[in-house]
Amino acid sequence: MSKRLDYNKFPSILKPLFAMAGQLRHSGLEQPLIELVLLRVSQINGCAFCIDMHTKDARAGGETEQRLYLVQVWREAASMYSERERAALAWAEAVTKLGEHGVSDDVYEQATAAFSDEELVHLNMAVVMINGWNRFGITFQSEPGHYQPAQAKLAS
Repeated sequence: MSKRLDYNKFPSILKPLFAMAGQLRHSGLEQPLIELVLLRVSQINGCAFCIDMHTKDARAGGETEQRLYLVQVWREAASMYSERERAALAWAEAVTKLGEHGVSDDVYEQATAAFSDEELVHLNMAVVMINGWNRFGITFQSEPGHYQPAQAKLAS
């Protein structure tokens, strides 16, 4: 397959997605939780670049290999994740896979029990943002393997 365009050459077009990422960093949501959500959505969508990026970011933030390996089957490995993380992962899946009937009442109730209203809006923004990035990565076949987390870049 031929190489596709590098959408990063158009930062002004991507500005809204970068702004969402900046807002998310200051949302008050725990970074490990955010990384799990970004990783899970990227797995659902099949975005190799984003899976690579968010596993590296999660590891750099102290996430364990075991939890990263099991996030795609988090329901079966529920004891590995907190109630809040399980609620976030259920929310991320429901919003990403929006079907004919949207997010179920059960998933909504689980999320509102674990997150404040403002946190839930931030969580939803995270899911919307990564779905957007996934569409860029998949469409233009961003190549995984070259991304280095900010902490690794600072250390080198």
